Formats: sequence, structure tokens, C-alpha cells
Amino acid sequence: MNRLDYDRALYYAHRSQWDNLLLLMVRTDDDLLSKRIGHLLHAYHFSNDYTVIERKMFGLLRYIDHANEQVDEEWMTGMDDSSVGTSYPD
Repeated sequence: MNRLDYDRALYYAHRSQWDNLLLLMVRTDDDLLSKRIGHLLHAYHFSNDYTVIERKMFGLLRYIDHANEQVDEEWMTGMDDSSVGTSYPD
């Protein structure tokens, strides 16, 4: 999981930078992020109902929040494991 992809997705969605969001959709290794971005872009370009666009945007934002929490947990777990057995010089 690449935290930078989630930060970029959040920034591009917030700033309505659809071209950059499309490029991120193609380049990211996270299939679910790519799928959520695709759903949002499809709704934005083809839907006449704003509630559909809003639901897709909130779905993307919820996924970004969830993925960032997972990245934080992995990072914290890695920090705990690496500090075990570490001795510091006096």
C-alpha cells in the first residue's frame, strides 16, 4: 500500500482535478482505489443525478480513510517490531 497514492487521490478529488485522478487510477497498484476512482469519474461524466456523484465521492473518501488507517497500523506495527531487542549505547 502506497500512502502517497491515497494522499494524491484525496487531493485530486478535493480539487476536482479529474485528469490527474484518471492518471492516478491507471498508475496505482491498489485495485480497489482504481475501481473507486473509476466509479467516481464515470458518475461525474455520465450521471445527471448529483446524488449518484455524491455517493461515489463519499465512497472514495471512505475507502481512502480506511486505507490510510491500514497504512498507519502497518507502520506502527513495524515500528514496534523493529524496536524489540534494540540496545542503545550508554
